[in-house]
Amino acid sequence: QVQLVESGGGLVQAGGSLRLSCAASGRTFSTSVMGWFRQAPGKGREFVAGISWTGTFTRYTDSVKGRFTISRDNAKMTVYLQMNTLKPEDTAVYYCAAAPGTTTSIRDAEYKDWGQGTQVTVSS
Repeated sequence: QVQLVESGGGLVQAGGSLRLSCAASGRTFSTSVMGWFRQAPGKGREFVAGISWTGTFTRYTDSVKGRFTISRDNAKMTVYLQMNTLKPEDTAVYYCAAAPGTTTSIRDAEYKDWGQGTQVTVSS
């Protein structure tokens, strides 16, 4: 099991940047696939980005490709989401999640441990 705490959310103008962090505890972090999801008001939870446990494989939803970058530091037990060129449609609560195994899935059901979320609001 992995315990996760997100931070770094806030209010930013369109075109701005934010970096989200997800601090983990638990002995399985370094062998867990990590993902970022988001949920906008009135919408379902959406996969944003995922990273393999080695950090060598990443995947993104199409709407954030070229703007967001996921990374991890296993020594610090932290995963990051660098978000650039933010748009109002990126406004959502962002969640960090951990999945066992080696597949960087886009399905939230594959992720077993979740953080409490951090709010990102992008003003136009």
